[in-house]
Amino acid sequence: VQLQASGGGLVQAGGSLGLSCEVSGLTFSMYAMGWFRQVPGKEREFVAAISRSGETTSYVDSVKGRFTISRDNTKNTMYLQMMKLKPEDTAVYYCAAARASYNVNYYYTRTYQYDSWGQGTLVTVSS
Repeated sequence: VQLQASGGGLVQAGGSLGLSCEVSGLTFSMYAMGWFRQVPGKEREFVAAISRSGETTSYVDSVKGRFTISRDNTKNTMYLQMMKLKPEDTAVYYCAAARASYNVNYYYTRTYQYDSWGQGTLVTVSS
């Protein structure tokens, strides 16, 4: 199983950035997906999640209205579009996959609920 996150970089506050997570080695449509982020010295934080079907999503309050999670099951890829970025969004962003066999519209928001993780991509927002 491999989750390859990409798209991180340096952006000014107020700018936009798009992340991608390409998945291989599993049946992508059977997995709910999520984005988390982590800064040094802090626990990994939930950012956004999306169900297997893509019909339902969830966001941490701090990114609601600015970030959009989506997925393309034909391309085995998940996305995170980030707008109006703030310096406090600076972190390493990780994508993760959670087996969701029973409910196509369910998502997960806790780290322990995820089975597989990507390597992370760094997002730096300058003030």
